[in-house]
Amino acid sequence: MLVFFVSLRPVFALEDRLAKGPKGPISIEADSVSYDHKSDTYSAKGHVIIIFSWGTLRADSIVLEKGSNIATAEGQVMVTTDNDVLEGDRVEFNVASNTGVVYSGKMFIARNHFYLKGNKIEKTGESNYRIKEACVTTCDGPSPDWRLTGREIDLTIDGYGTIKGGKFFAKDIPLLYVPYMIFPAKTTRQTGFLFPRLAYSRDKLGWDVELPFYLAISKSADATFYQRYMDKRGFKEGVEFRYFLSQDSYGSIYGDYLRDAVRITEKTGNIARDWQSSQNRWSFYFQNFTAFGPDLYMRADIVRVSDNWYFRDFASHNYYRDHYSESAEERFKKISFIADESLGALDSRVRLVKDWSLYNLTALIEYTDDLTNPSNGATVQKYPEITLKGVKQSLFDTPFNIDLSASYSGNYRTDGQKGNLVDLKPAISLPLDAGGYFRFTPEAEVRGRFWERNDDIPASDSDKRGQRSTYRLSANMTTSVFRDFTVSGKSIEKIRHEIKPELVYEYIPYFDQDDLPNFADRVDEKNAVTAALTNTLVAKLKGKDGAISYVEILRFKLAESFDIGEARKDVSGADSKRPFGDIDMELDLIKPLKYFAFYVRNKLNVNSGRWEKTNYDLNISDARGNSASVNYRYTRDLLEEINLFLKAVLTKTLDVSYELKRNQFDGKSLRNTIGFNYHRQCWSIGLNYADDDNDQTFMLSFSLNGLGSVGGK
Repeated sequence: MLVFFVSLRPVFALEDRLAKGPKGPISIEADSVSYDHKSDTYSAKGHVIIIFSWGTLRADSIVLEKGSNIATAEGQVMVTTDNDVLEGDRVEFNVASNTGVVYSGKMFIARNHFYLKGNKIEKTGESNYRIKEACVTTCDGPSPDWRLTGREIDLTIDGYGTIKGGKFFAKDIPLLYVPYMIFPAKTTRQTGFLFPRLAYSRDKLGWDVELPFYLAISKSADATFYQRYMDKRGFKEGVEFRYFLSQDSYGSIYGDYLRDAVRITEKTGNIARDWQSSQNRWSFYFQNFTAFGPDLYMRADIVRVSDNWYFRDFASHNYYRDHYSESAEERFKKISFIADESLGALDSRVRLVKDWSLYNLTALIEYTDDLTNPSNGATVQKYPEITLKGVKQSLFDTPFNIDLSASYSGNYRTDGQKGNLVDLKPAISLPLDAGGYFRFTPEAEVRGRFWERNDDIPASDSDKRGQRSTYRLSANMTTSVFRDFTVSGKSIEKIRHEIKPELVYEYIPYFDQDDLPNFADRVDEKNAVTAALTNTLVAKLKGKDGAISYVEILRFKLAESFDIGEARKDVSGADSKRPFGDIDMELDLIKPLKYFAFYVRNKLNVNSGRWEKTNYDLNISDARGNSASVNYRYTRDLLEEINLFLKAVLTKTLDVSYELKRNQFDGKSLRNTIGFNYHRQCWSIGLNYADDDNDQTFMLSFSLNGLGSVGGK
C-alpha cells in the first residue's frame, strides 16, 4: 500500500457553496433572463454571471427547476472562489441535497497547487465523490512533467481516497502501474505511511532504509513509528508520541532500540570499545511544557543514550538532528544540541519557574552525561538547584539600587566529593549622573557560601562543613557621544555613529579556599581596571510602506584589562611583570540589506604577541539564491577548525552545494559533502555524496511537489 498525503477539500467546498449559492446571490448578469410559470423554471442565457458572497459562477446558460431543485449550467462553466477554480462542460446539481455531477470537469486547488480532472465528477453524498478517468498533478501547463491517473477515484473528504487502475506518468511515459492505491484526502492530520528515506553508507551502516508510519490518535495526540533497516547493523525501531492538551500544556516522547550486529574494536580520545557480540543500543527523549498560570510554568528536557558511541555511529541521520532548533520557537522541535560525532555531553533538565514582578524563582534538576569519558561517576549532578534572583530595584525609595541573588544546590556523584552548597550574593549600587556628561556607578557585593559534604572520603569535621565569605567592589564609568549623518538613500535616511567609552574597576581580595569543596566554583583574587571602547553605526530605514525602523549595521568593541596587583609585584631575575591582559575584539558587521554579515570574536595576548582565540563568521548571499558561509575557529593549543558551505545556482533548475568541516588542529577533514539538486516547478531530484572522517555516504532524493519526497533527510 502506498499512501499519499493529498488535500482535496478546498475544491469541493466550491461545489458545496455552488449548491447553496442560488439561495442568496448578490447579482445575476445575462443576455436574457426568463421565468416559466408552468414548469416553475428560471432560465438565464448568454454570458451568464452570478456573483455570490463566496465567489463567481460563469456559464453560457443556467436553468433552475424549482420543483425538483435541480440546477443545470452549460457551456464553459467556471466557478471561482479566492484562487480556486472549478470548470466543466456541464454541471448538474441538486440545491436541496447538495449532490450533483460535473461533466468533463477540471479543478485547481491553489493552497497546495493541485490540478485534478475527470470525464465525470459525481458528488454522491455530503462528503463522497466519484471521479471517472481521473488525472492528478501539481505541474503547470497543458503537458505536465508528471501526472497520476486512474480509471476511477472514490473519495471521502476528511477520509480516504482510492484509485483503481492507477498509473504514474513522466510526461507521456508510464513508469509505474498500481492496480489499487489508497491515499488520505484530509486537510486535517491523517493516519498513513510517510515517504521512505533511502541512503547508502559504505563503512558504518550499509544500505539504510527507513519507512515511518504516522498515526493520528485523536485531535490532541499522534504518534510516528520509525522502522529503519541498516544491513550492517540490523533493525532499529523508534516511536514518537506527541500530545497537545492545550496551548499551555504539550510535549513529546521518543524512544528507539537496536540490537546492533556490528563487530568493532576502536578507540577515540578517552573512550574505547571492543564489541565482539551484538549490543543493545537505545535512546530516549522526553520534552514537556506546562504553564500553570501566566507566571508559573514547568519545562522538562530529558535525553539519554545507551552508550558514548551512539551519536558517533548514527551521526548521518537521527531523530535528534531532524528535530534540532536553535531558537526552539517550534512547539515540537526543541532539541537544543547538534546530535553528531562532535557532541561531548548530554544535559537533561527539569525546571520549575515562578515569576513575580521583581523576583524570579527557578527550581532545577539537572543530569549530565559526559560522552568523552568511559565513566560518568566523576561528573557533578545537581539534585536540585534552586535559584532566587531579583531585578535590580530601588532600595526603600533611596538613590541606591539593590540586586539580590541566592541559590542552593545539591551536588551528587558516585566518585568524588559531593554535598550541599548555599550561595548568597546581595549587591548595592549607586548610579550617579554627572550632568549628562557621564554616568558613574559604584557597587559593593558580599558573597557568602556555606557547604556540607556527605561523601565517604575521609576528612576532618572542618573540611566536611564550613563557610567562606568575601566581597567585591567595583565602579563603572561610561559616557557616549554621537553624530547623525543624513544619507537620503533609497532605503536609508540617516546613519548615527555613536562612540561609547567605558572604564570599569573591580576588586576582590584574596581569601583561603583550600578547604572549599571541589563542587563549588573558585573566586579569583582581582584588582584590575578594564577599559573598553565601542563604536556603533545605526541606520534609520524607511520601508516601502513608509514604516520607520532602526538597524544596527556595525558594532566594534575593543577591551583590555590592567592588573594593578600584577603591576605592584616585586619581581627579580628573569621574571617580568605582565600587568596588561588580553585585548578582546568584537566586530559585528551587518549590511542593512539581508545579503551580508560578518562577525569577529578575537583575543590577543599582548605579552606574547600571539592570538589566544580567533573566531570569524562570514555569510554572503544574493537575491538569486547563491550563498557562501565560512566559519573559522581557533583556540591556541586546543582547537583549529574550518567550516565552509557554498551554494551556487547554476541555472534556474540546477543548484550545486559544497560543505567542508575540517579539523585543522589534527589535520583531518571531518566532513566533505557535495550535492546536486535539479528542480522543476513540480518536482526535484537530488544527489549527495559525503566523505566523512570514517565513512562515505551516498543519497539520492526525489520529490514530487504536493505528494512528498523519497530519500530526503
